[in-house]
Amino acid sequence: MRTEKLHIVNYIGSLLKDSAFVYFVSFQGLKVKEIDELRGKLNDVGAKCHVIKNALIHKAAELSGIDALVDLKLVEGTAMICGDGDASQVAKCLSEFGKTHEVMAAKSGLMDGALLSVADVAAIADLPSKDQLRAQLLATMLAPATNLAGLLNAKAATILNVLNAYKEKLESNN
Repeated sequence: MRTEKLHIVNYIGSLLKDSAFVYFVSFQGLKVKEIDELRGKLNDVGAKCHVIKNALIHKAAELSGIDALVDLKLVEGTAMICGDGDASQVAKCLSEFGKTHEVMAAKSGLMDGALLSVADVAAIADLPSKDQLRAQLLATMLAPATNLAGLLNAKAATILNVLNAYKEKLESNN
């Protein structure tokens, strides 16, 4: 293998290994302007888009020891979307872009060393973002304390109402 290709394959291998997630999408039929639009949207959510030959992806997976990708059959043009941010936000971005540009569709993906199917990528797109999940978790964790505070306030209010009624009764008798 020529040294130029070896450097490219090593770079692709480092992207595959070091990224928190990788999505493979078809871009056949998209215009350059549309690909630039996609890259801009992906950049906003912390991901990068690389158009790479399928053979180089396979070679990089083989040399990097990523067995899940070695048997993956990629056909036609493939764009590799990778990043370290919120995988669900990127999948949502790809899904929304795919709705307006039917020629673009997910082919596969890689997350934590596991190969993702098209259905898996779609399921990830349906997940809430990390911030939403954190907010839901925090609300769940705080719910018992909030309920206890409400219960204690209700009991204190009940006692206060009884005391006020007793005070009014004493005042009316005088």
